[in-house]
Amino acid sequence: MRHAGTEALDQLEDLLASLRSLPELTERGRGVFYLRSKAMLHFHEDPTGLYADVREPGAEFERVRVSTKRERDALFRTVRRAVAAGA
Repeated sequence: MRHAGTEALDQLEDLLASLRSLPELTERGRGVFYLRSKAMLHFHEDPTGLYADVREPGAEFERVRVSTKRERDALFRTVRRAVAAGA
């Protein structure tokens, strides 16, 4: 599974825009988000779909599918909760 390229990230632009609205996150490269100095979120593409690696406070990265609007909405809610909890 490789890191998401430009075309894959274009498909996720609605999610990326929502993530950019969270002032606690810093986008260091397109689709690569940090919370303070720790990597929190980045994306991958695979023949089976698009995926995000997301790290919640005190945990390792977890890979979640983000191919559908419902999956992207669920990821955004997870990230928003983690940021609100002071991740």
